[in-house]
Amino acid sequence: MAAPDNIKDFIELYRNVVIQIATPYSTGTGFYLKEHNLIVTNEHVIKGNRKVVIEGINVKKQMSHVRFTDTLFDLAFLEVPESMSGPDVKLALDKVIDEGEQIVAIGHPFGLKYTATKGIISNTEHKQNDVDFLQHDAALNPGNSGGPLISMDGEIIGVNTFVIRDGNSIGFSLPVKYLKETIDAFKKVDGAIVVKCSSCFFMVTDKNIDHKYCPNCGTKIELPTEADEYEASGIPKSVEELIVKTGNDVQLARRGPNNWEIQQGSAKINISYYAKTGLIIGDALLCLLPKENIQPLYEYLLRQNFEIEGLSFSVKGQNIVLSLLIHDKYFNSEIGIKLFKRLFEKADHYDDILVNKYGAQWKETTL
Repeated sequence: MAAPDNIKDFIELYRNVVIQIATPYSTGTGFYLKEHNLIVTNEHVIKGNRKVVIEGINVKKQMSHVRFTDTLFDLAFLEVPESMSGPDVKLALDKVIDEGEQIVAIGHPFGLKYTATKGIISNTEHKQNDVDFLQHDAALNPGNSGGPLISMDGEIIGVNTFVIRDGNSIGFSLPVKYLKETIDAFKKVDGAIVVKCSSCFFMVTDKNIDHKYCPNCGTKIELPTEADEYEASGIPKSVEELIVKTGNDVQLARRGPNNWEIQQGSAKINISYYAKTGLIIGDALLCLLPKENIQPLYEYLLRQNFEIEGLSFSVKGQNIVLSLLIHDKYFNSEIGIKLFKRLFEKADHYDDILVNKYGAQWKETTL
């Protein structure tokens, strides 16, 4: 890959490389390495899962199997779909990273827009469990975990791994030398599923594992294929049953604890359950407010709020939102199916009306 002409060029380039990752427990970021035919992310992003949801510009939303985990370097590799394509970005293996050097941290967690934040390297040898990390001040959020840290010439110098909470944008990234070392070790072993032993660092595969123990030191090992299949319980289980009954794939809908996302035509619907308050909320994110002549649209929304049973319109920033709210005390299959079906059907219906009749703007995809 030739060096991009400027920062805007390589930020656009990485849109085709960065992958959104979601599990029933968390959301995060990964990136596609074409040369090695791997999707790289953090181990803590996919922990406890056999397979995870992935989505990107060059790969439609689907499940991907976990092929490798390493708790020492907090790395994981995911299976690359056959349909995957994208540019061949490079690892900056020969580059010397100096303190004061400018960098860009890139992430794309589910539910948030693709983000790229600039920062400066403040420490090239921050030690954590005898591993050197790059310390920098590029703003990170938890969903950025697993994304690439980029040098100003557009090459990957690290994997964004963790941030100090309330630490004034103090973030840490695993240097790319550890990633390359791990890729090389992974490719040498003859196994489709691999775990690096946390005690002796032996590469344990689905072919050499000794009855759930490391064949080298005897430490208990759990391969990704042995992770328990996630099964919701209580109210979240009832919500998932409704998602299935409305014809949606619940595995692809999961977005972290008690959160689900469903695409219905042009509308994106977020469903959340808040156990502390007992509220089940469905928000259909519709189009954006028009740039001018907004009053007719507001009047239409107010009229509809008197007419649509169980649903209500609101405006959050520039977003027009169609919502339902149910308290878990009154939640049952009959009520849930009725309201959720109505939300799913009306979301795409209203999106078209608001754009075509009232001049609202189509919401651009976040990918």
